[in-house]
Amino acid sequence: MSQPPITHQEFTRAFRDTLGMFATGVAVVATRARSGDPIGLTVNSFNSVSLDPPLIVWSMSLHLPSLPVFENCEYYSVNVLAADQQHLSQTFASRADNKFAGLEIDDGLYGVPLLRQCCARFECRNTIRYEGGDHLVFVSEVVRFDREDRPPLIFHAGAYRTLAPL
Repeated sequence: MSQPPITHQEFTRAFRDTLGMFATGVAVVATRARSGDPIGLTVNSFNSVSLDPPLIVWSMSLHLPSLPVFENCEYYSVNVLAADQQHLSQTFASRADNKFAGLEIDDGLYGVPLLRQCCARFECRNTIRYEGGDHLVFVSEVVRFDREDRPPLIFHAGAYRTLAPL
């Protein structure tokens, strides 16, 4: 006996849940609006592409109001969050007006905001963008980076996690 076909909404939810089985790090991508105000969002779609030249990739929903700022900025930062920075992930994933309120940040190259006490920080030139379904995919050149030896914040199966040694 065959089962009835699933709806598009059921397929999308099942697909999202299945993708969630791939554990990822959590990062905040940040830049400055034309006004000079810092702007940022939480992503877990960040990955390396190439060592030579140094390229990274991340993606952003086409439905986010800050899309034009990131699409048109020349530089941005990718801040890989540490295990004790879950609050930053939640803040930058929210619809709060000033996500940087009360935060001490460093100014990177060309004034890009850099969060403090992250596992890693990448300063990137916004070089290539591709439409990818309901997201815009950014492939960018890393122009400077730094790191701290801190445990990373992990996201898996819809929840925050931390690493445990084997």
